Amino acid sequence: MRNASIRFVLPISKWQKCRFLSQAADRLPHVSSSQEQAGDNSRKTGENTENLAGDNTYDVVVVGGGMVGAAVGCGLASTPLTKSLRVAIIDGNPATIQKYSKKQDSVPDARVSAITPATVRFLKDVGAWETVLENRHAPFDSMQVWDYSGRGFTRYRAADVGESVLGYVVENNLLISALNSALERTGFAETICPAKVKTVQFPSGSTSSSTGNLFEILTERARSDTGASTSFQDQKITEPANLDKFDRNDNWAQVMLEDGRLLRTRLVVGADGGRSRVRDMARLETRGWDYNQHALICTVQVGYHHSTAWQRFLPTGPLALLPVGGDLSNIVWSTTPEKAKELKEVSKEEFVIAVNQALTEDYGPLPSSQTNVVALSKLLTPLMGELAPSVSDPFIAPPPVTACLSERLSFPLSLTHATRYVSNRLALVGDAAHTVHPLAGQGVNLGFGDAAALVKTVREGIRTGEDIGELALLEKYGKERLWTNLPMMAVLDGFQRVFGTDFPPVSLARAAGFNAAQYLGPLKRKIISFAMGGQV
Repeated sequence: MRNASIRFVLPISKWQKCRFLSQAADRLPHVSSSQEQAGDNSRKTGENTENLAGDNTYDVVVVGGGMVGAAVGCGLASTPLTKSLRVAIIDGNPATIQKYSKKQDSVPDARVSAITPATVRFLKDVGAWETVLENRHAPFDSMQVWDYSGRGFTRYRAADVGESVLGYVVENNLLISALNSALERTGFAETICPAKVKTVQFPSGSTSSSTGNLFEILTERARSDTGASTSFQDQKITEPANLDKFDRNDNWAQVMLEDGRLLRTRLVVGADGGRSRVRDMARLETRGWDYNQHALICTVQVGYHHSTAWQRFLPTGPLALLPVGGDLSNIVWSTTPEKAKELKEVSKEEFVIAVNQALTEDYGPLPSSQTNVVALSKLLTPLMGELAPSVSDPFIAPPPVTACLSERLSFPLSLTHATRYVSNRLALVGDAAHTVHPLAGQGVNLGFGDAAALVKTVREGIRTGEDIGELALLEKYGKERLWTNLPMMAVLDGFQRVFGTDFPPVSLARAAGFNAAQYLGPLKRKIISFAMGGQV
């Protein structure tokens, strides 16, 4: 059993610490005999070592302790080659480190995520999924999407691709708590919270670290007491941050906190959201546009338990009804800013009426099942490929909403994409790198994919003896994620544009697209696989 705990570091003025020693052998990377010999030689000659006791020096500093930032920490803690890294996670919101403690019969938080099986695999690998299973979560095994005109619909089932579920709806605060619990069990990361970053100084050029081979340093660290936990007392700081503390000749990144502390690090991970200050300080440009829509979210009660994710495309934006357990569901309604404001201000009773009308009555009739098309599809099976099991499923009206149970929240929607995900000693992940429309619930899944890919890149850098903050190494991560994220972003943006118009030819094309997705088995399976994170 390892003697370790997660380190919550609160603002202080006097650096008082109490160090607990870890078992060195448990933190030792897996090394070959030749690598061990190289490490022994470096210790004998005094070369390729660092001042491991420096409290202000880290291998990785993650700015942002939300879901994706915590996922990076968990990923690094879960592999033998990276678990001896010295990592700090900085977050300014005290709620980030709060434990999830809601009872099963309490009202779920309105902030939820629909996570894919690919994300679930990552959470299992880093030891966080067990905590999710012990708390409230809702699997969904089918999805129904339809057009407000009533001309077409498509229904997907997990059975179409030989799976039992398409994904899970989980409260965001549960996901964060599960990831933090995984970190706490490993005693891996030092969480500095609440704390805010004032500025970050990046080295001007792409220079290699002067402290030698990181693999050898980690081997030295694993055999010392430097991986031990550190805790600090909460004391008020009155001294202002002093930017003169920066060493302009340092080829590491330097992170200045608002309380005056200065951290040195090989690699800064920007996980601080769509308005990323880290991205701005690194002068990484973004491209994108405002959708002139707000997403309104809340928790509602429905007429019966269901395990289907429903979504109706309206002229003003999509309206989704997601299962969150029992007879409760989550609403994600993308609409105009004016309509979102109106929906927040009306009474709960009036809101329930508006939701039901938007789901089933407004703009056009509900689609009808087309048995003749099903029969034709079966006749053409030899030409078009095997049909999916859901091809014969009729259109099913969503359950009626009976009550609004939570506060109604809203936020603006936009597409933003950093032109580059990396620079020297910096990697962006999650919303700091890209924000997308929530119509398919893919935003956080793309972020978890970023975390997994970055951890893989860091691991490979250590294995090959590279500097983990060197631009040449980080470019591998940047290119991989650009080629993965851009197609998904293009698809989501295309959906938003196609479904946001009443132009008759486009409306007819939409209906044809829905029907093709419903009745063409191979196409349906490819769509489902893509939506389930098959490319993450």
